[in-house]
Amino acid sequence: MEPVIPDEEIVRTFQETGRNDCFAELFARHRRRVFSACRGFFTDSGAAEDATQETFLRAYQKMHTFQGGSFIGWLMRIARNVCVDQWRKRRLEAGTEGSEVAEGSAPVGPDPSSETHLMVERVWQGIKSLPPSQRQCLELRIQGYSYKEIAARAGLSIEAVKSHVQNGRRMLWLKMEGMIARLK
Repeated sequence: MEPVIPDEEIVRTFQETGRNDCFAELFARHRRRVFSACRGFFTDSGAAEDATQETFLRAYQKMHTFQGGSFIGWLMRIARNVCVDQWRKRRLEAGTEGSEVAEGSAPVGPDPSSETHLMVERVWQGIKSLPPSQRQCLELRIQGYSYKEIAARAGLSIEAVKSHVQNGRRMLWLKMEGMIARLK
């Protein structure tokens, strides 16, 4: 059995040589995972496929900016940004075309009336209400940054980042627990 080459090594080879077979390997490894993440954001498979393609297009164009760390974390951040961008664009387009949606058309973006969407909104509201240092560290951690990367970005020690993330999670949990209790 041939050993699996780490993503980061393939990226480095692509950055140095520009060999498209390196990018094709990364695409083959992660296409399903990116599609699954996009599918979790959109109710429409076509929109999720579009977001997946756009994610890999942006990754290809920005591959030279990848400077180490978790490649899949970096790729999933791109996917998240693509999904948000496309959802906003579709929402704006739907708003400018009129308030009535054509019959039989697929929803664009998460169903705002779904329980999942409402819970996600509540979680993000809870995160926004955290103290700034906790919020920043927790948001970066959710986006896939390592503690070391967060420390470098925030100008904090790794221990301080771990503390802010842990305290932020604890405070968020308490806020969510209170909201859930009120819903019962």
